[in-house]
Amino acid sequence: MSADSSETLLDSLEILSDLDADSRAALAVEMRPLSIARGTVLLRQGDAADAMYIVASGRFAVFLEGRATPIGEIGPGQPIGEIAFLAGGVRTATVTALRDSLVLRLDRTRFDKVTATNPALWRLITVALARRVADLNAARPIPPDPRPRTLALIGAGSAPIPNAFVLQLAEAIGRPSQKRKVRGRRVQIVDRARAEALLPAGVSYDSAEATTLFNDMERQSDFALYIAEPSLTAWSDKAIRQADIVLAVGKFDNEPSPNALERRAAELLPPASIRLVLYHQTRSAITGTQRWLAGRNVAMHHHVALDRREDFTRLARFLKGTAVGLIACGGGALCTAQIGLYRAFIEAGVTFDIMGGTSGGSAYTAAFALGRSPEDVEAATHEMFVENRAMRRLTWPRYSLIDHKHFDAELKRLYGGYDIEDLWIPYFAISTNLSCNALHRHEAGDLWTAVRASAAIPVVLPPFYTADGQMLVDGCLIDNVPIGTMHDIKSGPNVVMSFEVPQLQRFDVAYDALPSRRALVSAAMNPFRRNALPAAPGLMTVLMRSLMANRQDFTRSMGDEDVLVIPPVPEDMGFLDWQRHGELVELSYRWAQAELCREGSQLQNWLDSVMVDD
Repeated sequence: MSADSSETLLDSLEILSDLDADSRAALAVEMRPLSIARGTVLLRQGDAADAMYIVASGRFAVFLEGRATPIGEIGPGQPIGEIAFLAGGVRTATVTALRDSLVLRLDRTRFDKVTATNPALWRLITVALARRVADLNAARPIPPDPRPRTLALIGAGSAPIPNAFVLQLAEAIGRPSQKRKVRGRRVQIVDRARAEALLPAGVSYDSAEATTLFNDMERQSDFALYIAEPSLTAWSDKAIRQADIVLAVGKFDNEPSPNALERRAAELLPPASIRLVLYHQTRSAITGTQRWLAGRNVAMHHHVALDRREDFTRLARFLKGTAVGLIACGGGALCTAQIGLYRAFIEAGVTFDIMGGTSGGSAYTAAFALGRSPEDVEAATHEMFVENRAMRRLTWPRYSLIDHKHFDAELKRLYGGYDIEDLWIPYFAISTNLSCNALHRHEAGDLWTAVRASAAIPVVLPPFYTADGQMLVDGCLIDNVPIGTMHDIKSGPNVVMSFEVPQLQRFDVAYDALPSRRALVSAAMNPFRRNALPAAPGLMTVLMRSLMANRQDFTRSMGDEDVLVIPPVPEDMGFLDWQRHGELVELSYRWAQAELCREGSQLQNWLDSVMVDD
């Protein structure tokens, strides 16, 4: 990297924005480029601050002693270690390279030299530093963009990556918005032949010159795709080390055992930076994904069909941090509103890339993830809850109030035979683990059991017991609107479906009038006496209201790109009024449709922002 290149980088550095051109040029002459390999510790907490750095390209993680997870990331154009360096102290954190990176280094001797020549420089830098510290204390700085810009594609299992896959992924990543005229993304594809054509003869992949060249190329592009060779060669190793994220690409019907490339990636990268992509020749039912997941620790897995453009578009959105999620809450029969909302969003052109929910919301997002239409989902709701009375068949109250065998049979009929990991659309469900009093995320295994556990309303249904002895009940006890879980899985916008809990009405019931056991048994045996019972809510209604009243303030977890959708619900409709599903579906559909079309509405503004970037 030349002094001119260093000066160009310094021009864009906020901390030095008050320096004049001559001062920046003087600094650039003294700064030295340094190539940092992935995993290398650049600064160590407690060491003397003998130099400061500026990131030319790459990414670094910041760690505090005793903490396994980073407290932040540092990206291109940002300084590293400048506060301790200028203050003359010791390092307050450890900084490690997340990928092969390039930094500009200014040590104490060279800094003293340039400030001696230009005495005003020390004062200007100190003033700029003071302003930066003030901004940090005011919590105003903008964090670095965490989205990856360099991807390494390595083969997974035994099959090589087809060229058609590489070209379609590059096209999907580079594709401009379909709604507005914005320029497409600039995508570089770099395989071994391209790398050797770029590098001077005799220059190794591990040299500072090679790192500088690749990083210069990346700065001139939006994304770079490094294509590894089928075996673990020097080039393959460099491709892995140069990437923010590694995509392990496997042919679904081939041998799934991890290969040397995958083992090397697992050594260098955390699981959060590795994704498994399984390609199919065409769309069809999937079975057996678990054999690919066994022995691999990856952030996510994705299924793509080579003949489906939309599958590559979805994968590209995950990689660009723009994947659209659908989050659905629990709430008994009120959840049928989600059918109407879903219909309105898909008719408006929204494509959901991942879905998940709690309780009733987990059931409906599971149906949507299976590709079932809103009309089919509503028909299945009517059949299960109205015709077959899935929530109305009482049993002897030893383990629950209703007959879970009948309820389970209905769930198996609708969701049986599918494993979550085999779905084309990623999906999760949330339940509450009473064995350890913690949230339980279902993202693998039987789909129907995930829905069953997530909707296991305490007392109404017995808990779901796993093979290893975990006791799972309705997820609404811990997280009825699982926004945090979705944010843990991916970046990007989300539609959050919830509703206002119906206000507790006043009941004209005298407490002393509530009957005794003998009176209840007598009324049960004599139908003519049943009308004499007080008009008080039943046990399941009281239980559902109690569960919903304990909802946490989920809005604190909402991100700037999320939109909260709360449809109107009839005031007299309760959690068990399944027979009114048609009324609620139509009401929520018409409401959402109108809001998505109304100029200036929250939903229309969100829709416009999502459609800007595919």
